[in-house]
Amino acid sequence: MTQEAIAVGILGGSGLYNMPDLTDVREIHLDTPFGAPSDALIAGRLQDVPVVFLARHGRSHRWLPTEVPYRANIWAFKSLGVRYILSASAVGSLQAEARPLDMVFPDQFIDRTQHRTATFFGEGLVAHVAFGDPVCPVLAGVIADAAASLDLGETQVHRGGTYVCMEGPAFSTKAESNLYRQWGARVVGMTNLTEAKLAREAEIAYATMALVTDYDCWHPDHDSVTVEMVVANLHRNADNARAVIRETVQRLAAILPPRQPTLPCNMPSSPI
Repeated sequence: MTQEAIAVGILGGSGLYNMPDLTDVREIHLDTPFGAPSDALIAGRLQDVPVVFLARHGRSHRWLPTEVPYRANIWAFKSLGVRYILSASAVGSLQAEARPLDMVFPDQFIDRTQHRTATFFGEGLVAHVAFGDPVCPVLAGVIADAAASLDLGETQVHRGGTYVCMEGPAFSTKAESNLYRQWGARVVGMTNLTEAKLAREAEIAYATMALVTDYDCWHPDHDSVTVEMVVANLHRNADNARAVIRETVQRLAAILPPRQPTLPCNMPSSPI
């Protein structure tokens, strides 16, 4: 534990590997019962609020989605006193209205992962966890309001929708992509559901900022998308994401201790 509890944790995804606006920066190296986190945790102050940043895939992007040490990452945040996690991740769009460079703030997930552990429980420690609403509605409202209040150029903000979390690293087949569209899903990605499950077990409020880089392969113009275009969108999305995180942290400051509420997502899990 650090002497000063850090209430806000930021998980950066593809393209968002740092937060240059942090002051009083220090690296924190932690070990956990589940091994080391993805990288050193970067603690500092943003808008004079203590925060801690972690690059989900490592600062050199060395972890595949399946390889990300999700349990170690969430455990590390919890050990530092984090009560709110703002997660940013690159996604593909499954609906025409969610265009590349747009931001989506999902409120539901569909799990299509197969090869990862997404619980702290087991080996004699048994509990059931309510997960009908996998995203904290209070935190999601704060971050979506923050995004809507900013001038983000051509970026549009979409509230709600379903995020399909697939295993990766391969992207969808066209059959899968069209199936997800039939399910009514809005975006597809490879990481956030696993984090949301673990954050709920750790009693940490969690919200996702899904940054659209391209249309998934269902789109008739998909073949015209180049790697260079996607990488350029990653960088533009990262700049917008940093602006939204700055505004969100400023808004969260009003409800941080001693006025910090107990959110529904911070309630304890129910043991057997």
